[in-house]
Amino acid sequence: MIVSAQHARLVLSTAGSREEAETIAESLVEQGLAACVNLIPGLTSIYRWQETIERSEEVLLVIKTVESRLAALEAALRALHSYEVPEFLVVIPERSGEDYLAWLTASTSRTK
Repeated sequence: MIVSAQHARLVLSTAGSREEAETIAESLVEQGLAACVNLIPGLTSIYRWQETIERSEEVLLVIKTVESRLAALEAALRALHSYEVPEFLVVIPERSGEDYLAWLTASTSRTK
């Protein structure tokens, strides 16, 4: 059954290497801050940084969590990340499968 996903959140972030992305993902899941993190390699990012146009090869992290864990997740991401300003973009999904939301909630209610 499809239900409202009012408490579910997707957080987008990037990392400069597969190794860093895996370290971040494993730590977030281990701490119960994320139920799952998808790593999408092969991303080319073009962005402005300190008045210069930059190009970097990155790994996209798609972090699945719940609203109540966002502050702790952001703090952990900043502590784990090598970037001075890591991406932390929160997306609010409209709907999801009921069973998936139950798993997401249970997985993020655990603490290390």
